[in-house]
Amino acid sequence: MAHVHDEKKMVKTIWIVFFILLIVTAVEVILGIIHPEPLMVEVMGTRLLNHIFIVLTLLKAYYIVAYFMHVKYERKNLIWTLTLPTLILIPYLTFIVLTEGSYMYKIGF
Repeated sequence: MAHVHDEKKMVKTIWIVFFILLIVTAVEVILGIIHPEPLMVEVMGTRLLNHIFIVLTLLKAYYIVAYFMHVKYERKNLIWTLTLPTLILIPYLTFIVLTEGSYMYKIGF
């Protein structure tokens, strides 16, 4: 009987994650379509809207990796082995992309 309860719990969790991803994606699409003027201010060399997109994309990536790739249910050592390089690489790569993107924008490419 415990197995049935666990199965129902997992199905419920998957649906919750599905709706979280659906809402985050809908917010991204809506923001991409309407381009709200208050979010067009420059922050750290790029628009605030771009920062919001980056945060929302990282949120979606977390849910996909944690639940659909089952990393959330792994041992803590494996989780940290995956998390620490990611915490180092994501800000670094984000900085590079934003720097190069703003450079390409300035030269009119």
